[in-house]
Amino acid sequence: MAASESKSRVGKARTFEDLTVWRKSHELVLKVYETTSEFPREELFGLVAQMRRAAVSVPANIAEGFKKRGNKDKGNFYNIAQGSLEELRYYLVLARDLKYCEEITAVWHLSDEVARMLTALIRSVGRASV
Repeated sequence: MAASESKSRVGKARTFEDLTVWRKSHELVLKVYETTSEFPREELFGLVAQMRRAAVSVPANIAEGFKKRGNKDKGNFYNIAQGSLEELRYYLVLARDLKYCEEITAVWHLSDEVARMLTALIRSVGRASV
């Protein structure tokens, strides 16, 4: 990481990429893509597509919310990210139960971490609007 990058990550975020929750959710997307690459081919346009779409929606909505001016708008996009994260978590359970992947623990723990961070972000946005 360049010196200018590390400075922007300390203190107030200048871009969505400065948000730790965005970086963690992006990491989650990469992990979901890696995990689903081993699913049966017949699921390519089914469960694989749904899981990837839900996963990508999390950091995408965080990024979009970051740029919104009003805290209510920010909160709405962060809440949509939470909904997409929960949708992804259901798909993880389904994939495990269908035996498409035996081990979802790493992805699940990462999703837990993102969920906690999103909750904290939404609370902080809510407090800022009071």
